[in-house]
Amino acid sequence: MSDMPLLKLENITKKFGDLVVLDNLSLEVHSGEVLVIIGPSGSGKSTLLRCINYLEPIDEGVIYFNGHSVGKRYVNGRWIKDSEKNINKLRTKIGMVFQNFNLFPHMTALENVIEGLITVKKVPRQQALQKGLALLKKVGLADKTDSYPSQLSGGQQQRVAIARALAMEPEVMMFDEATSALDPELVGEVLGVIKNLAKEGMTMIIVTHEMGFAREVADRVIFMDKGKIVEENPPQVIFNNPQNLRTKSFLSSIL
Repeated sequence: MSDMPLLKLENITKKFGDLVVLDNLSLEVHSGEVLVIIGPSGSGKSTLLRCINYLEPIDEGVIYFNGHSVGKRYVNGRWIKDSEKNINKLRTKIGMVFQNFNLFPHMTALENVIEGLITVKKVPRQQALQKGLALLKKVGLADKTDSYPSQLSGGQQQRVAIARALAMEPEVMMFDEATSALDPELVGEVLGVIKNLAKEGMTMIIVTHEMGFAREVADRVIFMDKGKIVEENPPQVIFNNPQNLRTKSFLSSIL
């Protein structure tokens, strides 16, 4: 891992009205690291991911990606909102997979994967098709290239969504409870793809309720509650010997 973090969050605060969802939160993620975020519903986990790629603007603090501030620039002694062009460019480097697959229903699996390559990255169609086929093969769907989302299981749709995110060659992949909308028997096939990405050294931030998976794949686990990071430790410490009483009570209620 390099010394300079790929991602650095400094004193992030995010409010919805009077509700403080992220409370003066700071965090670093290094290249090649797998960070897993756990915590009760409403603790700010999903909002944190959405702030990192500026789907939600933050109220206070600064997020740095590769040394550049996200969503705003410092000009003449004050922060101003960055251009949409720069924000969109940044989003191509931060892949995001949501719990609801968000595939285009009128496009085949292959068309879904290559859409961003052609429209955003302006990759020639033939080249995009080759890449799309390789990525569908990578997620175990080489035989589903011409299937529409309605013809795929939830697990297959989510694997298409992962292939689509990977097509942009992101520097970090974020997963927001990527298996929570799936039937239990389909969860494993999606987690298997994520585990393979971890083995390949992909930098990942994963919000999940799957504790066995978190223990297996994480380099570091963060427990969040009420918009704060309550505990941050390697998985063996978090799961075997949590240092914070709140972490302990949360894990004992679900494990």
